[in-house]
Amino acid sequence: MFECLKPVAKKELRQIARDKRTLGMLLVMPAFLLIMYGYALNFDVKHLSLAVFDQEKSQRSRDFCQRFLHSEYFDLKYDLRNEGEIDKLLSEGRVQAALVIPPDFSKSLLNGREASVQIILDGEETTVAGTAIGYVNAIAQSYSNDIILKAMMKIGRQGPLFPIDYHPRVWFNPDLRSARFLVPGLMAFILMITVVVSTSLSVVRERERGTIEQIIVSPVRPMELIIGKTIPYVFISLAASHFVLLFAYILFDVSIKGHYLYLLLGMIFFLVAGLGIGLLISTIARTQQAAFIIAVVTTMLPTFVLSGFIFPIRNMPVAIQVVTYFIPAKYFLVILRSIMLKGVGLSAFWSQMAMLLLFAVLTIVASSVRLAKINKQE
Repeated sequence: MFECLKPVAKKELRQIARDKRTLGMLLVMPAFLLIMYGYALNFDVKHLSLAVFDQEKSQRSRDFCQRFLHSEYFDLKYDLRNEGEIDKLLSEGRVQAALVIPPDFSKSLLNGREASVQIILDGEETTVAGTAIGYVNAIAQSYSNDIILKAMMKIGRQGPLFPIDYHPRVWFNPDLRSARFLVPGLMAFILMITVVVSTSLSVVRERERGTIEQIIVSPVRPMELIIGKTIPYVFISLAASHFVLLFAYILFDVSIKGHYLYLLLGMIFFLVAGLGIGLLISTIARTQQAAFIIAVVTTMLPTFVLSGFIFPIRNMPVAIQVVTYFIPAKYFLVILRSIMLKGVGLSAFWSQMAMLLLFAVLTIVASSVRLAKINKQE
């Protein structure tokens, strides 16, 4: 049945080798985009510009300020003389936070009263402001605990001073680096776009060059043509995927903690599903320009927004969650993070593998059916 697979695959491979743009998009572009987006997309909030208005200028107030400066989260940029400067600095974007210490800071602490301090944050970037509030709360809590500890020691208090001994432990990403979370998502995002865009031009190119008529009169069946065109792209895309894995390890320290064979199988299913989508688009569009536009519109935004790459799917409305079931990157992303971050086995993501395999089969079959219709029309 598949006697013509080898000739079709060889022809497609030669055509790809001659088309330097397609070859570059498949091999070089994924690694380039990973480097660019990997460094550009970063959710780590560090080195926030801080202005301090210390109205007391005492040793205690300076010690409290040092708690902010000894962390990597805040950098002191301005030591203010009057409160009016705060509004100007925040409005002009020269600082993201301003710390105000009252003139009775030490007196309140020595008398056993609460010392009120104020932190003013630039709320233009809500994510940054929310994270900064968490940093400030942690620093203030640590300083308060030290004061309580010293007070208890002075009166000779023995035993535990706090009712709860809190020791947080984060699994899979202990230092909470956003790169470990983002890089697997970037891999799925980049591979989906490059694979679909490159293959979406395949059949359209045959029609524009007039070679589709030769294929129609040849003994090549639609299924053989689709699979034959897919095979070279699968191997080239697998090579590109491994380049991306290599750069992810070298540049972002994101390694494969789980079983490599499961990752390879997931990549093959995902790439075939993407290639099937690209070939389906190629059978629908009549020009390469139209195929390119359709490929970008149907892959870039859905993969970025609806795959769980950036925004958690569980927080989306139910109607949108239903749409995400039609995004192959959603399943591949679960596989990538399970293997690369958690190092878990097949039992944790076998259903995602099954869905990717189903997508791969359906898209290849749909492309073949669509190509058969084109043959009849021609």
